[in-house]
Amino acid sequence: MSGAHVIAGGGFYGCYVALKAAEKFPQDDVIILESRDELCSKATYNNQARIHNGYHYPRSVLTGLRSRINYPRFKREFSPCVAEDFTKVYAIERNRSNVTATQFAHFCERIGADAAPASEDVLQLFNPALIEGVFVVDECAFDAVKLKEFMLGRLTAAGVKIRKGREAVKITAAEAGEVSVDVKNNQDGSVSRQKARYFYNCTYSNLNAVLAESGLSLIELKHEAAEIAIVDAPEAVEKLGITVMCGPFFSVMPFPDKKRHSLSHVSYTPHYEWKDGGEKRNAHVPAYPLETSFERMRRDAARYVPVLGECVYRGSLWETKTVLPRSEGDDGRPILFSRDARLPGVISILGGKIDNVFDIDEALDEVFAQDSRGAEGVA
Repeated sequence: MSGAHVIAGGGFYGCYVALKAAEKFPQDDVIILESRDELCSKATYNNQARIHNGYHYPRSVLTGLRSRINYPRFKREFSPCVAEDFTKVYAIERNRSNVTATQFAHFCERIGADAAPASEDVLQLFNPALIEGVFVVDECAFDAVKLKEFMLGRLTAAGVKIRKGREAVKITAAEAGEVSVDVKNNQDGSVSRQKARYFYNCTYSNLNAVLAESGLSLIELKHEAAEIAIVDAPEAVEKLGITVMCGPFFSVMPFPDKKRHSLSHVSYTPHYEWKDGGEKRNAHVPAYPLETSFERMRRDAARYVPVLGECVYRGSLWETKTVLPRSEGDDGRPILFSRDARLPGVISILGGKIDNVFDIDEALDEVFAQDSRGAEGVA
């Protein structure tokens, strides 16, 4: 059995799925439909650019462990895109944190993540009245533009077809177990039809839009209108990444592409939220940018690290952040991999974090193995 593999969404996850399909089925056409003019230009770019090594998830050991497993592989496979020219620091808030410094240290030990007490020159940056413990850890960042270019090179080498300005709007059943995908050309509004062996829905915050239009089961999702401020950091923290946790606190991280820092805050990065009812993502979101929350982020960050009061605002990244509501209690970020019972060829994938992309390998391999067994049976 041969045919096309159609991937809706040309973000990092969609590109990775395309590469997996091209590797497993070199005889098949693999096609990426990307509604915008560039790959990896939305959620792949508009985030903290952190490569997680587990530290961020002391209340979700499973997510922490998965990050620890994936971290060295991500650094190895995407090494041209990795930035390690800074020191990453995690600090535990004294009064309102969901974990203590001792609990954080035990968590790191449990998942096998290095965490050493910070040196005196790092400690002196923090307000001791509000910070209980400070740890230097092994964590780095990625350059989103280099990652896009790296993936584009791999896609081209693999023969993947990239169709920009194209959007999947509806899926229906076709003969021989295939599906038929209605593809809209966003430039002229015309609609064409593409048959596919598999349709991979990797559209992140738009996952439910094509499912709703196709009469398929919706996925329970929550969205946030999210802002990450881009700042010039003061010299004292220029070579640092700082995260205060675990609760309503902040992170300041190097943002390699802009050679600046990102500033985000658990309380002020989300501007508002809504539950997904199958509408287009922008049905609930006014045109970005919204009014920035930078001053609130800056003032609160300066309570914990006084020198951060000197951050200079240079703009914001705006994105619709999408999460599974069931993960909010422990801040876990599992991969969603869902097949529709009525159209098994339709696979919806939602990535929690860029560095956890390898978690879809096993699920895809199982799908491909079933496909191979079915093909052998037909033969």
